[in-house]
Amino acid sequence: MPRRGETAVVPIDVASAGGGRGDERPKRERHRSHGPGRHGPHRSRPPPPPPPAFRPFRRWFPFLVPLFIVANIVLFVLTMYVNDCPAHARATGAAIGGSVGESATAQGCWLAPELGRFAFQSFKENPLIGPSSATLLEMGALETSKVTKDHEGWRLITCIWLHAGVVHILANMLSLLMIGIRLEKEFGFIRIGTLYVISGVGGSLLSSLFMVSNISVGASGALFGLLGSMLSELITNWTIYENKFAALLTLVMIILINLAVGILPHVDNFAHLGGFMSGFCLGFVLLMRPQFGYINQKNSPLGFPMGVTKRKFKTYQVILLVISTMILVSGFTIGLVLLFQGFNASEHCSWCHYMSCVPTSKWSCNAPNNYCMSSQLGNQLNLTCESTGKTASYVLSDPNNSEAIKNLCVGLCS
Repeated sequence: MPRRGETAVVPIDVASAGGGRGDERPKRERHRSHGPGRHGPHRSRPPPPPPPAFRPFRRWFPFLVPLFIVANIVLFVLTMYVNDCPAHARATGAAIGGSVGESATAQGCWLAPELGRFAFQSFKENPLIGPSSATLLEMGALETSKVTKDHEGWRLITCIWLHAGVVHILANMLSLLMIGIRLEKEFGFIRIGTLYVISGVGGSLLSSLFMVSNISVGASGALFGLLGSMLSELITNWTIYENKFAALLTLVMIILINLAVGILPHVDNFAHLGGFMSGFCLGFVLLMRPQFGYINQKNSPLGFPMGVTKRKFKTYQVILLVISTMILVSGFTIGLVLLFQGFNASEHCSWCHYMSCVPTSKWSCNAPNNYCMSSQLGNQLNLTCESTGKTASYVLSDPNNSEAIKNLCVGLCS
């Protein structure tokens, strides 16, 4: 999206513009310029070097966004290390015993011989090629009950640095690379870092209000916050763009396509919507630009007539900043109060679930929840998955092994 600011602005040379003594050349040079003489043909004077280009806005070196990408990748590797699928599969198999236990040990992990401790959960359990949901919860994934009942509000922040699998982290990090680098170059690491984190928390907040029974991880809310800030930045800095409507149409189409992907199953579109709305409001606050009239006047040479004094910001920019700040503060305050009171927004909105997933004949929107009803008599364990209704019986060699029981429940509900 080209701007007027991307064109170099050259300061006016007052002396050369006015002529006079500054324009006079030495007599010897004027004498040589009359034409060819005994010293050979006329040689033109080399042109003077151009004055240094002046850009109205500073360009930043991007380092924070690459640092975010590295941090997300490192945390994913650490999550897979903690997951240790082969060890958990062996523990489950040993607790069950017999042929069922041997089957659980053999089929519990994917690429175990090649990756060892970093092997992935079975594709049936995690189609995104990653760790188990239990490991994600241990690392800080968002689950509403843990925030409301256990007062673990920090999960609203930690969940945006975790990812459910290789497919998930690749898609998010490529998007962050393409969007974040460009924004950090233009606005600096402080504003973009603040926008990224607050937008991610806004996405987590809306997700925890509507997706009460789901586990949520990922940087999607923060990424949609960056997209929302690009839209509000275009609106508040409208006068400095050249192809205004083309830029607006392109950006709106990109946002609508990404939001449309969110209606697929296993995608938390409420995190996308919450991050987008947070970033859209933050863009009016953090990404507001001074007008070019003010910039040119501020950097005009001494002694050059400046004309009428220009204001730094237009009235509509200030109005949008005030309104957006009020919406942000009130929205986060109300959302946090409702969350810690255990408010379930989906119970008060019968159609809102369609904003996150639209059921079709090809897929179901009922995400599997790894919650089981269990009954145990001695070594005999009976499990019933609440989300699927499946029932299975196991004979445990170690009836007090809670880790094995949890893994059996996850496998039953997958």
